[in-house]
Amino acid sequence: MLIINLRRFVKQRYFFYSIIGLLAIGTVYVQISEQLVTGPIAIAGTCTDQKVVALTFDHSWGNTFTPSILETLKNNNIKVTFFIMGPWAEKYPEVAKQMVADGHEIASHGYRHENYGDMAEEWVRTDIQKAHAQIKTVTGVDPVFIRPPNGHYSQRSLKVTEELGYRTIIWNIDSLDWKNPGRDVIVERVMKRLKPGAIILLHASDTPVQTAEALPILLEQIKAQGYEITTVSDLLTRCSERGVLRH
Repeated sequence: MLIINLRRFVKQRYFFYSIIGLLAIGTVYVQISEQLVTGPIAIAGTCTDQKVVALTFDHSWGNTFTPSILETLKNNNIKVTFFIMGPWAEKYPEVAKQMVADGHEIASHGYRHENYGDMAEEWVRTDIQKAHAQIKTVTGVDPVFIRPPNGHYSQRSLKVTEELGYRTIIWNIDSLDWKNPGRDVIVERVMKRLKPGAIILLHASDTPVQTAEALPILLEQIKAQGYEITTVSDLLTRCSERGVLRH
């Protein structure tokens, strides 16, 4: 019995040391991996315990629901980030200017709604620069954030984006409002995924026809959970004490 127990002890000890060894290797691997990953990144959120989230709207065409969305945000004293396309800003200059007047953050959604990740560097560069010029002319704002159309990018496009002084912002809570799943589904989907440091994606274009109706309910429920709603720049400035989340 003693021999058997000793053998069992030896086996257990080797098993214990094996686990410790694997954990050590895993830790080294993670550290090395983080060091090896260099270059520009796409930001999906921040690492924080603060109950703060950034609310963002992509806007590429139409103006059917924008006035209602702006009114709801104003009534709730909420400032958000609008990622607007250059041509849209030129077509609806008064609306774009109203966003600025209301205190919202203006960011770029590009010039043509095509996937950056599929394009050559010069194409991406031209697209960003054209949109920047249009947005600047209309709003007086020099955007520093960009959300590539469809959230699509590559290391090549990220490099160009950074060279032009932009940071690529994606999201980690997708409302899927563009699918028009229903007002309550939009709200429920966001609330189920709500977490500190999140970046929430909504749309202000004409395709999502339920977003404006869902917005007042969504704002109420987010605040009821003790969360503050803010812009992307404010989230990154105040609530990234443990860094940012890579998309």
